[in-house]
Parts: sequence; C-alpha cells; structure tokens
Amino acid sequence: MSKAISSSRVVTGGQVCPATVIYSDISGKILTVIPEILDQGDLLLSQYNVVSYRKLDPLVILPGLVDAHVHLNEPGRTEWEGFATGTQSAASGGVTTVVDMPLNAVPPTTTIENFHLKLEAATGQCWVDTAFWGGLVPTNLDHLVPLIQAGVRGFKGFLMDSGVSEFPMITPAYIEQALQRVKGHSTVLLFHAEMDSECCTHADRPHYDGITDHQAQLLASSPTLQPVEPTVGHISQMAKSPQIQALSLDDEITPLEKAIEENSELKSVDPTAYSSFLASRPDSFEITAISNIINCSKKYPTTPMHIVHLATKEALPMIDYAQKRLNLPLSVETCFHYLTLNSEDIPNGATQFKCCPPIRTDENRKELWHGLQKGIITTVVSDHSPCTPELKGLERGDFFEAWGGISSVGFGLPLLYTEGQKFGVTLVDISKWCCENTAKQVGLEHRKGAIAPGMDADFAIFDPEQHHSVANMRTFFKNKLTAYDGHKVQGRVVETVLRGRSIYALGKGHCDVPMGNLLLEPRRFL
Repeated sequence: MSKAISSSRVVTGGQVCPATVIYSDISGKILTVIPEILDQGDLLLSQYNVVSYRKLDPLVILPGLVDAHVHLNEPGRTEWEGFATGTQSAASGGVTTVVDMPLNAVPPTTTIENFHLKLEAATGQCWVDTAFWGGLVPTNLDHLVPLIQAGVRGFKGFLMDSGVSEFPMITPAYIEQALQRVKGHSTVLLFHAEMDSECCTHADRPHYDGITDHQAQLLASSPTLQPVEPTVGHISQMAKSPQIQALSLDDEITPLEKAIEENSELKSVDPTAYSSFLASRPDSFEITAISNIINCSKKYPTTPMHIVHLATKEALPMIDYAQKRLNLPLSVETCFHYLTLNSEDIPNGATQFKCCPPIRTDENRKELWHGLQKGIITTVVSDHSPCTPELKGLERGDFFEAWGGISSVGFGLPLLYTEGQKFGVTLVDISKWCCENTAKQVGLEHRKGAIAPGMDADFAIFDPEQHHSVANMRTFFKNKLTAYDGHKVQGRVVETVLRGRSIYALGKGHCDVPMGNLLLEPRRFL
C-alpha cells in the first residue's frame, strides 16, 4: 500500500521541478520520484498500489529539514525546554530530524551511563526523529568509543569556559588525544570555536559605541566575562538551582561589577548596551579557536572536524584555505540569527538577543551569506538554546548577567527564504544547507535530507507566498520568548510529513501521538 503527493514545485535532484512522489505507507520510504504531475487515473499510480494521491500545487514540497544543533535540555532542565515541546516546535517548521546537543541537560551526554538516561527520557516523547551528539570533556576519553558504538553522531567540546560546571572546556592538546582515541571510527568532532586570545591591535579592533578602545580590550581580557555563560551573579546561581529564584537580585554581585573590581577603568561601561557585550567577545576569539582547530586537523586529517555557530566573517579566508588548499575535512555551520539579525538593531537591555558568539554587524551578516554561497559555510542550523524568562534577566537588561541562547527551532525556512531572496538564494540552496548537508554532517545522508528513492518520506510543505509575523505566543516552545517576536517573514510551513505520516498541519496542529524515532544506528564509513 502506498501514497503519493505532487506539485509543480518539488525540490529534488538539485532543482525545483514538477514531480510526483510515491512512498510506502508501511515502510515510510520513498518508492519513486516521477518528473511530472501524474493524473489521478494514471496507470503508474495503480502499479504502485497508490491508495491516496494529493495534488499540492502551488505549494512547494521540500525534504524535511535536518536541524543538527538543538538543545532540548532533558533530562534535568525541563523547565527550560524538553523533548516534547522542543520537537513539537521543530515539527511546526518542517523539521523532521533534530540532533540534540550534549549540554544543558543534567547530566550531560558525556558518558555511556548518562546517554542511557538521555534515551530513557526521550523515549515516547519525540514528535520528530531525534539523534544525539555526545560531549567532549576533560574526563571522558574512555567513553568516546562506547558512545560511538551506542549511536552518538559525534562529540562537541568547548575551547573556552562554557560557564556550565558539568561541561568543562578542553585544550588543543586534549583534542589531539581525542582524535587519537577515535581514529579508525566513523565520527566527527565539533567545537564551540571561541578561545582566549591576544587582543587585536588598535588598528584592527572595531570601534564600539559608548566605550573606549582600551575598555574594549579590558572587557575581552576579563576572566570574569570570558565564560560563554555567566559564572558570577544571581542568574548564574539560578541556572544551577531554580530554588534560588526566591532570592533578591541584589544578593549577588553582577559579572560586570566583579570585572570592575578587577579593573576600575570599566566603571563607566553600560551593561545594558549591546555594544558593551559585543566588545567583550571580539572576532579574535573565534579566529584563535579556529586556527587551533585547523592545526589539530592537519595532524589528524582522517577525522572530520566541524565548527558550530560561526559568527565572524573574519575567519572565512582561513577556513576556505583549510578546505580547498589543505584539503582538510572541515565543515562549518552558521545560524539563523547570524544571517537575519544584526548588532545595530539590537536595543539596549534586549537580552533575548544574547548568544555566544554574539550577533555581529550588518556588514558581517552579509559576508556570512556570501560565505554560504561560496561553499565555505556548509550548513545552517537553529542552535535552539532556550531557558526560562527569569534567566534572561529582562527587567535589568544586563547582557553580561543574562543567560545566553536564542530559541528558534522551526523558524528556519521562512527566515532564510525571506532574507535569502536579497542575495539571490533559492529554495534549492536552502534545501542544500538545511537538509542535504546537515544530513551528511550527522551521518544520516543515506535516509535523510533529500527527496529520492530509498530515502525516508520526510517532507516540508511550504507556501512561499504567505506573509506573517513571528509571535512569541504562537510558538510551541515551553518558554514563549524569542529574538524574533514581531519579525515579518515571507513563507510558511503548512504541513510536515515524517516517514509518510502527517505530523503537523497549520491550523490543525500536531498529530495525536509522537511518532519520532530515536536514531541510534552507528555512522557509516564514507
């Protein structure tokens, strides 16, 4: 028994073209893709025993998106998100596969025992297919191979203090130890690419409104301000223990106040000004980290390396050289927010825009688009990283004190389609960055990321003509807080199909029960 859908606009085989897609209602696999719109009574439909045929013209049929960077925060921090709400949000945006990050859950996915707890929490809760990244921390070398064998897609590590005590940073020397340990196994190492650096010269450093060049250097070199998430202050304590919410904000020193104790020249810095936060995380952090990653890759060129959430245009030339001239297996992602938002438009105190690396200038944003078009940046993901509104500290609007992260899983198609048109980007391009390449990055390209025979029947049904505005209260997130509230976009996902089953329809909502599978098959060797 099989079903079929068709449209004059199907993204398949590297083009948008008329096609009829026939898929099995039993296996959930695509049986064939016919390059025309079949009539209802066509003989081919009966040959494939098609019992249901939907003509979806003029809607676009794309492969289901594969979001390879999502923090679902379960177990342990389900007040922030969770498998149920996070994957419902994904489904509402045409995402049919997510890959859960190892940190912000308690415990993190750094040991085989912790991974089993993660799987237990996820079972029966996922509305889309879900895979998992493991963590790379200073104490878990012996767990890497068992985690690979258990189905983890790869390992993420931080080259700067994550600010999360259960997920410590690693060094380049430790990366080399990990590369030696996983040699001969099919996996990938991912890196949060920020690293303490010698601050750039005055001539190279951008000017930030409201602070002097010297203050910018002091902010970037402050050991209190360098961690990715705050390690000082009330919000840092709340993140560790929600019960602390009852305490007064005034009971804790803020990160900037602590930095001022280190150097009084920072007294005039405004913690609510986005420019102050931006100055504290210069491009040089990313450049230094990426340079170290490339050096490690030179020594161990058989294991793929991946840079998560690239935010700076300044690293594009060195990445391009490593990929094309050195022929290193280095892939790079950027995120919706780095492609659609810019620092000039972020209001003072709007901590819902805080993330690390930070959202940079509009000029920088445009160059990231060009990096995508040149193939230097290979994938686009959400880096969905939610928390409770209290952790964002919106009342005080202190960027140094606020918890970082932007909630956006499921927003990708309309955001990228809207902004991408200004750069000549097509739905084929978006499908390549958000479906095909992300599936390849996570080792699922044999079943995800394309509309082709043998692939999972995962589809995002997209109306490119529908205009709407993102609204916090219309999201499926556990915490209705995003950086996109009121953001106007063109294009909307009207239905999401997972392995041949409709799991979300605009105006109707989600299917009755979660249908997502946990994807634990070991990666294949290319």
